[in-house]
Amino acid sequence: MYKDILVPVDLAEENSWKAAVSRAVELAQAFGSRLHVLTVVPDFGATMVAQYFPHDYEQKIVEEARQRLHTFTRDHVPAGVEVQHLVGHGRVYDEILRMAEEADCDLICMASHRPELRDYLLGPNAARVVRHSKRSVLVVRDAPNG
Repeated sequence: MYKDILVPVDLAEENSWKAAVSRAVELAQAFGSRLHVLTVVPDFGATMVAQYFPHDYEQKIVEEARQRLHTFTRDHVPAGVEVQHLVGHGRVYDEILRMAEEADCDLICMASHRPELRDYLLGPNAARVVRHSKRSVLVVRDAPNG
């Protein structure tokens, strides 16, 4: 049913991936799908902020994220599931949408948490992806006690 599944993860925040990675792996195993595991490095390109970092800082942090992503998939994706590692650079929801298009994914599987007041004002990434994606989106919530 699904050939290519995009799973965005924040490597520093387990809640951003725990439930979604488990579900995406189940789907990949059931359908023989390929997982596209994505992490996003924020853009520090604003002139005011960028001047405080070395000129090659973003390249270094993207490469570090790529290495951490490989370690992550080794630890959380079982052997036999084909994985493509993706590192985006910019706003999280923009990169999720862009990478889903580029990789021609037919499903985006991502975690979400219980909305807080600040989420209603700013909008969580999952809500933005659902609103703007041309692909199917599965939003996986953690268990109520998890």
